[in-house]
Amino acid sequence: MVARSSEVRPSAVRHSASPGVGGRRGRGAGRLAGLGLGGVALLVLLTGCDVGQAFDGFGWPQGGISPESKRMYDLWIASCIAALAVGVFVWGLIFWCVVRYRKRGNTLPVQTRYNLPMEFLYTIAPILIVSVLFYYTAIVQTDVDKLSKNPDVTVEVVAFKWNWQFNYRDGQGTEARTTASTLGTSEVIPVLVLPTNRSIRFEETSRDVIHSFWVPELLFKRDVMPGKIRNVFEVSSLDAEGAYVGRCAELCGSYHAFMNFELRVVSPEKYDQFLAAKQGGKSTQDALTEIGEEPYAETTRPFDTRRTQGNFNPDDVPARTGS
Repeated sequence: MVARSSEVRPSAVRHSASPGVGGRRGRGAGRLAGLGLGGVALLVLLTGCDVGQAFDGFGWPQGGISPESKRMYDLWIASCIAALAVGVFVWGLIFWCVVRYRKRGNTLPVQTRYNLPMEFLYTIAPILIVSVLFYYTAIVQTDVDKLSKNPDVTVEVVAFKWNWQFNYRDGQGTEARTTASTLGTSEVIPVLVLPTNRSIRFEETSRDVIHSFWVPELLFKRDVMPGKIRNVFEVSSLDAEGAYVGRCAELCGSYHAFMNFELRVVSPEKYDQFLAAKQGGKSTQDALTEIGEEPYAETTRPFDTRRTQGNFNPDDVPARTGS
């Protein structure tokens, strides 16, 4: 037979139980009950309100504009709630042990060498928690990375030092043809126009170094790789019209912090009009004006390159070729 636990009593002289022992046990049971009621109250509070909004998303950006972003946000909130529940339980046990087994007089408490049920609990419980989190993470990740055979819109994202080019394509892959294009410059922020309620595929490539395509409202970012690598991802739809700032999220050189663009989400009808205007030879600004949108970016502005002779040389020293 296997002993469940083994208790070793101290060699000190044992005293008879004092009249206050029952009262102390009663107070300990009351504290444990209070801890349980507090945990129940916390769960009721968390399930009875918008947890993400109440706690500022636990550090995760809010306001996702695609179904994929909402799934990732929900996974993050659920993981934080699970972590808080485990934390409250562990902290409660620690504080309860501090109070319940604090020193009283010269008599030592019962010394327990091992406890099989407790060891089983703190070994199996973490494995179960990690397994459940891994399971739901794998489901969400698979859903976010899923590609469809025929997306409604395909955009080629081309990154370079230090700007963006957006090519509207008539198909997928390198064999597809570009039907319209938007090229950013130091004077004009590039505006990427996309429709609501349509599936959109992004095909990314870089002309020089590694960049990163990031729209905070999409709640994730993807690296843009140079060479033959094309990083591809999709969103099943964009749910909210508006202007959203886009950034490079990979340190790529001197002007990395200024490598911005703007995502302009419009209705499908306006998108079709915009694309037709672009294919008809109009600039991005004229095409945006034609559909009733602001012609220039609203969420960010061009940066001053400061590439002047006076910036690199004192006014009284002329710049020389090759110097």
